[in-house]
Amino acid sequence: MATNLPQIAQLLNLTLDAKQHRKAEAELKILSEQPNYSLSLLTLVHDATQPTQTRLAAALAFKNFIRHNWVNEDGSHKLAANEIETIKKEIVGMMIEAPNQIQAQLGEAISTIADSDFWERWDTLTQDLVSRLSNTSFKQTNGVLEVAHSIFGRWRPLFSSNDLNREVLHVVGVFGEPFIQMLSIADQQIGANTSNEAELKGWLTTMSLLVKIFYDLSCQDLPPVIETHLQYITELLHKYLNYTNPIFDGEEDDPTPLENLKSDICEVLQLYTNKYDDDFNPYVQKFTQDVWNVLSSVGPEKRYDILTCQALKFLTAVASVTRHAQIFSDEGTLGTIVEKVIIPNVSLRESDIEMFEDEPIEFIRHDLEGSDTDSRRRASTDFLQKLLGNFEMLVTQVVFKYINHFLEQGKNDWKAKDTAVYLFLAIAAKGAVTASHGVKTVNSYVNVVEFFEQHIAGDLVGEKAHPIAKVDAIKYLYNFRSQLNKTQWDIAMQPLIQNLGSSNYVVYTYAAIAVERVLYLTDDAGKHIFPRADIQPYAKDLLEHLFTLIEKDPSSAKLQENEFLMRCIMRVLIVLKEGAAECGIDNILTHLNGITNVIKQNPSNPRFYYYHFEAIGALVRYCSSMPQVNLIGRLWEPFALILTEDVSEFIPFVFQIFSLLLELNPTAQVPGDFKALLDLVLTPTLWDTRGNAPPLSRFLAAIIPKAAQEIVAENKLEAVLLIFQRLLAGKKTEQNAFDIIESVISTFSAEVLEPFFTNLLGLVFDRVQKHPSDSHKARVARFYHLVSAKPGLGTDFFIKHADAIQANVFTPFYLTIILPTTALFAKPVDRKLACVSYTKTLCESQAFATRYAKGWGFTCTNLLDLLKNPPKVAQGFGDEILNENDVDDIGFGIGFTPLNTCKRGPRDDFTEITDIEKWVAQYLKEANQKTNGQIAQFIQTRVSPDAQQFLAPYLA
Repeated sequence: MATNLPQIAQLLNLTLDAKQHRKAEAELKILSEQPNYSLSLLTLVHDATQPTQTRLAAALAFKNFIRHNWVNEDGSHKLAANEIETIKKEIVGMMIEAPNQIQAQLGEAISTIADSDFWERWDTLTQDLVSRLSNTSFKQTNGVLEVAHSIFGRWRPLFSSNDLNREVLHVVGVFGEPFIQMLSIADQQIGANTSNEAELKGWLTTMSLLVKIFYDLSCQDLPPVIETHLQYITELLHKYLNYTNPIFDGEEDDPTPLENLKSDICEVLQLYTNKYDDDFNPYVQKFTQDVWNVLSSVGPEKRYDILTCQALKFLTAVASVTRHAQIFSDEGTLGTIVEKVIIPNVSLRESDIEMFEDEPIEFIRHDLEGSDTDSRRRASTDFLQKLLGNFEMLVTQVVFKYINHFLEQGKNDWKAKDTAVYLFLAIAAKGAVTASHGVKTVNSYVNVVEFFEQHIAGDLVGEKAHPIAKVDAIKYLYNFRSQLNKTQWDIAMQPLIQNLGSSNYVVYTYAAIAVERVLYLTDDAGKHIFPRADIQPYAKDLLEHLFTLIEKDPSSAKLQENEFLMRCIMRVLIVLKEGAAECGIDNILTHLNGITNVIKQNPSNPRFYYYHFEAIGALVRYCSSMPQVNLIGRLWEPFALILTEDVSEFIPFVFQIFSLLLELNPTAQVPGDFKALLDLVLTPTLWDTRGNAPPLSRFLAAIIPKAAQEIVAENKLEAVLLIFQRLLAGKKTEQNAFDIIESVISTFSAEVLEPFFTNLLGLVFDRVQKHPSDSHKARVARFYHLVSAKPGLGTDFFIKHADAIQANVFTPFYLTIILPTTALFAKPVDRKLACVSYTKTLCESQAFATRYAKGWGFTCTNLLDLLKNPPKVAQGFGDEILNENDVDDIGFGIGFTPLNTCKRGPRDDFTEITDIEKWVAQYLKEANQKTNGQIAQFIQTRVSPDAQQFLAPYLA
């Protein structure tokens, strides 16, 4: 083996140490560049003598290595052919034999490989899997089925395509009949081992995996082999939905294989009800009764949570189909559903109360509307709301009987009141609860404001109310925030803020969540319900209290635990804008810098540090121009430490904020210590992490105009252009490449650009020939117009260098790329640039005056089209930030999450031109005078009569 296994094992173990993981990861990155590194990791994964944590760390490293190094953007393999062949040969067997935790990681790696190679570059895999199926060993068979599911499960979220259909047909053709046979074998083995716990659990797991694969095979279309055996399969599903065995009667917290199997069956029943109703219609009523029996038999224990959720989702699917929904249309049936299914599953359980008290942040994440975590409450609510959509008045009447009952009980029992409030929340909201406005449409048979005033408002302000009752009151306001007018919110806002002073973690966190969303709330005209003037009087105290709550525990993990508090700080600063300076900006920066210095030790909550840097970005965006605020000086030290210590999670944020500081800095020089960053940004290794490309390119584009003299004097322009070349070669970074080159073109003179421009243009032409996207062609067109419009460069400069690459290459480039793409420009700043470019071409280009006579006419016509058909003015950037579900995977080695407070609008390279039509007319008129009427002559001979008529006033 080319690499040192003991060394890799030692480094993998060190990556689990919070104090040493960065150094270990850096050394592993160096080793990963050696041949056969992936095979070394697989060797460690397969070595049973290694500690489990080492094997798991190796499996994780292998998965991530494969994700980034299997293929390039064009789909070509990046690894050596023998390494690829060995991985494909060994990985299936390794996964089959591996423990469950390791199986999961290898399964993800196989799925990544399959994304690019299966099935045409790995056409032996399906038959290999079939050959490994065992009639007697559930462990062997389950390993094979895990591999199969990791590959076939990729199809579930995909849209249909010819390539996907061919892949599915290939799999069904090889795997279909063995799959049907395996169902029968698993059924026989379960029947033969009813008293053998180990064998029974193993074969029930087999059946569960087969049901998952049944879903996979059916998720795109109904395969013939499934359609032929559908009767037999439905009989099996019916059998195991009703299957019981005393072996599983124990008190277990986690789902047993039997609950998992029943959950998987309910999931596939949802698919068939929604997608194949014509084929599945004869079985729906029987399965509805089966699932009802399941729901009636399970208890409140956690082991049944997933099963209950999936069963409720199936009933929701049934209620979504018009011909089946009538099953639930009877008042008596609805009453039974509410009493036997809905109420037991929305009522608080002891385990919920324990989570509220012992794991408050997890309680919030599970409970918060919009969470992606399945819960009994959410599944019950979805089912009830689907019934409400079908029978609004009847469902409202039925549920309100129970609401009133629990409200009466709730006078002495807060748990009963919690149930009443939750039932009301479930039937009052119609449609989705949006992240921006909460409930936008309400049930016409309820009055949400009246219900709040009569039953809930007292809990919001009452000192004796149970903490969960207070949370219910806050959550009620949070959900129905857009249903209250400004006057009502003026009354409710102060009690809401007062709950931030609660000693209970969940209460003050929910208060922060509600305050943040209310501050974001806008009216129909787009104006904030609570503008800066409303919150300025208490903003300083509010911010200080929020920082105090965050900083209660100074440890890195606890400090960044509660992202909701930091999100509230961010929102307050965004609403305050320049008013943040009146709240003691030095003190705010002290808190934010202190938090940065703590959490950089071990960043563990992407949501928290996203909002944290967004808050810093708000200060920079709105306060950096104030003379009394030294943001560059205050931010430099903590940010420089991030770069020095290579805190990879924070580097994109740092460069976004540095970029904004540069863009907002009015001086023409590089401020402070920023000069030291230029050499760092020109280091190729910093660009290796894909997520760094957008912020680094923005920073480079921002610093180039201010460091122009140094770049020229120290011969750094070539290094800049090498980065442009590197980014232009990647589909995901080509837009960033143009950000840099536009800055270069705007900054440097023709004399400086002359030695490099032919090669630069060659790169652009080469990329254009490779089936570019529309967005790429738009950037190419903008690049051309920037060169054409810039004084000292111009159209002829561009043509001269184009000819140096290939004679007459400019003609097809102009006719097929520039003219048609420019006509599609939508941004006003881009259209203005194009108008300037076209006008200067008509007035100043010798090549167009003599060599491209037809091109002069085409250019004139396209200029007129831009002037006659102005686009709608683009909307400016708002200050909305990502919702709760948008920051789940901010792994900056994988993707990039831009800070909204650091967003910039489209760049206007000719800001002095306010009326483009007037400017064009004046420019044409002056050029015509300078050329003794040549422009007018060209217009008469090279453009259409309609265009001549349109242009006549311009030359008068």
